[in-house]
Amino acid sequence: MQPLPDVKEAASFTRPAPHRPTAPAGADVPAISFSHIHKQFTRSDGTRFDVLRDVSFDVPNGEIVAIVGPSGSGKTTLLNMAAGLVPPDRGRIAVMGRELGRDVDWSRVGYMFQDDRLLPWRTAIDNVGLALEAGSTARGARRRRARAGLEMVGLKDFLTAYPHQLSGGMRSRVALARSLVVEPDLLLMDEPFSRLDAQTRSTMHDELLRIHALRRVSILFVTHDVEEAVVLADHIVMLSPRPGEVRRQVDVNVPQPRLGKPETTELVASLRASITEFGSQEMLP
Repeated sequence: MQPLPDVKEAASFTRPAPHRPTAPAGADVPAISFSHIHKQFTRSDGTRFDVLRDVSFDVPNGEIVAIVGPSGSGKTTLLNMAAGLVPPDRGRIAVMGRELGRDVDWSRVGYMFQDDRLLPWRTAIDNVGLALEAGSTARGARRRRARAGLEMVGLKDFLTAYPHQLSGGMRSRVALARSLVVEPDLLLMDEPFSRLDAQTRSTMHDELLRIHALRRVSILFVTHDVEEAVVLADHIVMLSPRPGEVRRQVDVNVPQPRLGKPETTELVASLRASITEFGSQEMLP
């Protein structure tokens, strides 16, 4: 991936090599690898249309990759492919070194949706523990891990609160804790903060970066928000309008935290403007 040519100053910042705890076997293998992915869907009248065309990129182990692009460019389809929910028509997808359909360990993969999808009749701790119920974890251990997950996202005083008693930001924190309670090596995120107000969204960005620094989980997330991508991601993959093709990949060589300091805030603004301008040009006929 190459920095944008008109923000060369960003390339002068080199991020220190992150500390990574002992990782699973194959730690040097990308968390996800998309190779020449093609996908079509069928309309209600039976005609076929292209959604993705020859898409290839990797999600490096332990890093954050954002996919940006206009509506309909196939962003969520790529995320669902990585989760094994949608098969490609052509191409190869490998998750943590294993091709889809060949013994991928899905217990190591978390998925955070656009909606928090909390069960209204369950408390926060029971909603988080739900992610562990499909396995063999004993009830006591589930509750201990769910409690630890809620403490990690700053909700230790709301263990027994029901969803209707929580703010939107707090509900997002519960959903994040539920995604992380399985201790995944890979986290997939589909615009999880898009429905939050700007201040709460900024708080959730800080929370995600704190947890990422602590856990070094690999993250692939979809967003329409260019600033969100620049603030959070190590790499940005830009898709064209449908059918989605990779038009540019950007290394965000700006140290964290990226906001709050004049030198980094200026670079974030420059990157955001350059990516937005490129995206606008892509939308032109």
